[in-house]
Amino acid sequence: MRITNKIMQRNNLSNINTNKILEDKLTSQLSSEKKIIRPSDDPVIAIRALRLRTNVTEVTQYYSKNIPDAESWLKVTEDALSSLSSIITSCQNDCTKAANGDLTSSDRNTIIEELKAFASEIYKTGDADYAGRYVFAGYRTDTSLSFQKQTEMRYQLTEQLDRTNIDSVTHVDMGEVATWTAANYNDTDHEGIVEQQIKESTCYRFRLSYSDLDSMDDYRSDMLQYDDGTGADPKPYVAKPMIQYYDDASGNIQTIDTMTEIKSTDDPYSQVGIDDVIYVPDTGEILLGTNVYNKLMWTKDDAATGDTDESKIMITYQKTEFTADNLRPQHFFSCASIECTRDTAGNLVEDTSTYLRYNEDYLDTTLERQAIEYDVGFNTTIRVNSTADECFKLGIGREIDDLVNSMQAVVNLETTIADIEKKISSTTDDTLKTLQNQLDAANKAFTYQKDIAQKRFEKGITAMQGFLNDTSLAITNNGTRSSKLSLIEARLQNQKTTFETLQSENEDIDITEVAINLESASTTYEAALMATSKIMQNTLLNYL
Repeated sequence: MRITNKIMQRNNLSNINTNKILEDKLTSQLSSEKKIIRPSDDPVIAIRALRLRTNVTEVTQYYSKNIPDAESWLKVTEDALSSLSSIITSCQNDCTKAANGDLTSSDRNTIIEELKAFASEIYKTGDADYAGRYVFAGYRTDTSLSFQKQTEMRYQLTEQLDRTNIDSVTHVDMGEVATWTAANYNDTDHEGIVEQQIKESTCYRFRLSYSDLDSMDDYRSDMLQYDDGTGADPKPYVAKPMIQYYDDASGNIQTIDTMTEIKSTDDPYSQVGIDDVIYVPDTGEILLGTNVYNKLMWTKDDAATGDTDESKIMITYQKTEFTADNLRPQHFFSCASIECTRDTAGNLVEDTSTYLRYNEDYLDTTLERQAIEYDVGFNTTIRVNSTADECFKLGIGREIDDLVNSMQAVVNLETTIADIEKKISSTTDDTLKTLQNQLDAANKAFTYQKDIAQKRFEKGITAMQGFLNDTSLAITNNGTRSSKLSLIEARLQNQKTTFETLQSENEDIDITEVAINLESASTTYEAALMATSKIMQNTLLNYL
């Protein structure tokens, strides 16, 4: 077969183009450092690259963003809990000092001031935030744990307690001694006071989470609804405080809503009959007569009823005025709120359009509270938050209030005794006997009150230890999460390295090999051009 110049030309051009395509491919690989430029270059590498890139992106998100964010949240929580633990320890130390009966007036005043300072600082610590999110507020990360200023907002809330929350309180019935001041103790109105009028009385009580509660005359009846256990439609709460508990005999919810309201200034502790329930709004207490106490002490959980906890005692009440260091009820209780304002006459005006209900599921004690979890790995989550009810318990502040009040009563009587003794030292007239009777009465009241305060602080040591244990548990849980997160971080670091290595092996070229191949292809291409130029110079005439 005759090979024409045209055939030779086409073959040469085809071979030269093939060399040029190879050279172009190697040049592109060398410049991009990737094996393929487009998926069609190698579909297998392309598909594997997509999968590996997805894995690397996910691991990078977890390792470089989610985990550092979770670590920061846990660190802020740890710092706040450590501060809380330090404050409670200081309170416990003050309780230990105050439980010592040999205190001077200066010692007592110092303890009072320190406890007040600690009470103010405890809940400020709970307002710790990370990147503008309050770390102890559950899902409501935009809402501070405590009120930032004095606020008027009507709340109706339900506390879930049990019989262990009923304690006994001993009170000194001082009669008119309680009304003495430095200016009036020697008035003729107090001439009949004698030592025998000073007595002690003991009663049972629920100490609620807040003081300065609403008077029963100011209650609203449409704030919440409750289930009375009969299966009928829910009923509105009555316009007064209410205690609900499970009756041991029937297993149904029973209600105590017949209460007498008495202010603490009217000495309600000495007025509790055996069947009485007394509501003391200014101190936030419900005093119980012996028969009521015995009835509530029979409450206990029945294991046969599953998730229903028959031991719980639910107390519903309303509060409108909150100080700057009061905790917000929505972080702790099932409750409802209505915003309030004051009109030009100073009367309270409620805006019913702002009615909100919170945490209706909190009445089910089996449910976990508002846990915030971060995705920190493939199918791996970790909880980062500690909720306020785990550590910043309202009982801490209330316990400190009791301690301060009991010590302040001792200080007040001590001042009264000093004033009477000073008056006696300068008196020679007929009032000396009256003053001496008053001094005897004041000394007896002082002895009683000092003993009550000492026992109160002894109980305070145990109470503070309980709060400290709760805080230590929260610190331990937070530390456990941090340790778990560190392990996850180490594992993700290894996974990230592995995926990046696999991605590099799948996509990246061997630069040395490609450079050599490119030089070889360039040499081949140039040789082909030279050979073709020589061959194409000859024609058939050169052979004739």
